[in-house]
Amino acid sequence: MTKALIVGAGMTGLATAWHLQEYGYEVEVVDRIGVAAGSSWGNAGWLAPGKTIPLSNSSLWAYGPTALFDKHAALDVPVRFDPKLWRFCANFMAHATGRAWDKTMAGLTKADLGALAAFDELEAGGVKATTHESPFIIGFENEQKAGGFLKEVEGAQRHGQEIPFEQITLDDARVHAPMLTDKVGATYRMGGQRFIEPGPYCQAIADSIVERGGKVTTGVEVVKVSSTRKPAVKLATGEWLHADNVVLATGAWLPKLAKDIGVTTLIQAGRGYSFSVETDQPATCPVYLPDPKIACTPYQGRFRIAGTMEFRGPDEPFQPGRIASMIHTTKPFFRGIDWEDRQDEWVGSRPVTPDGLPLVGATKVPNVYTNGGHGMWGIILGPLCGKMLAKQIETGEVDETIAPFDPLRGPFGGL
Repeated sequence: MTKALIVGAGMTGLATAWHLQEYGYEVEVVDRIGVAAGSSWGNAGWLAPGKTIPLSNSSLWAYGPTALFDKHAALDVPVRFDPKLWRFCANFMAHATGRAWDKTMAGLTKADLGALAAFDELEAGGVKATTHESPFIIGFENEQKAGGFLKEVEGAQRHGQEIPFEQITLDDARVHAPMLTDKVGATYRMGGQRFIEPGPYCQAIADSIVERGGKVTTGVEVVKVSSTRKPAVKLATGEWLHADNVVLATGAWLPKLAKDIGVTTLIQAGRGYSFSVETDQPATCPVYLPDPKIACTPYQGRFRIAGTMEFRGPDEPFQPGRIASMIHTTKPFFRGIDWEDRQDEWVGSRPVTPDGLPLVGATKVPNVYTNGGHGMWGIILGPLCGKMLAKQIETGEVDETIAPFDPLRGPFGGL
């Protein structure tokens, strides 16, 4: 039986392993910490193709410089001597144009259109987890502040997505999101999207892999990739593991192995924070505040509040000030929340590329592949990219869905 070793037990790695099992592969997933231990655990869990869009856009030219000096801004870049960080930021900003946005959106659209069906396939195949269909409520302080978001929705629609989207009254919004205050002066409802509890969902995929004869091994750190007749990875212990195929799905930690496999695309940890709170009335649907960039989701009877894009190293310490800033910007828009009763405070490192496209496919080392670089979209695109990569490993065919995600496209993406 052909063996595949998948490094990384987040959504992308687990989905790749599961789909390789569909082709009859013997699979083992290894992770240095545990299932969903990185950015796959504490995110908002949105399965929202209508919001799976390029991160870099022209509004950054006005927002970015002011964010550097606003401690409460959703974008946080530490002002310090860090050549790699500033090289990434320069290239990220180089993609903040309308032309680059359209090019990235065109590259994402086929994946966006197939993303939800990939979750249905996992569940039909025995993964004991469920996606939740629900309207998404979007709130702004006033109509004027909605312009940028409406432009993004129009852009996704222009590239081929059908997104049910309408303006509603605050009273209508409160039917689904009773926590909204009167400070919310403009509200919209987006349909056709879903959400999950991401950590439990990833664990369900891992359980399914094991139930079907695969292995999920934690506490295993890979420090080097090599290949002679077959690819192999070296562990921190000095031991080597061999397989017929190796998939690197290590997220923001991929740069540690990139030089071994010829991947030069820049990857920066874009760290997101989250916590959960109680609400006076049960939260039943996702709520988005685009101005402070706060994404909220029902989570295990509570309300998960997620946000920020913090460009730091993936292993840097948790920054409590980021949580304080999220509360500061969100509190005026929400009522009926005990902000002191916070649980599950978390930071996770999302792997961001300059052009906003993932890195999915073959590397320069024979039979070594990557599935990562999804930025904020690893949860929603992970199952589909896992399916498409498994197909490529089995058949050698690069599906058009992931063709724009070539991991060897160069350090700066499409520029």
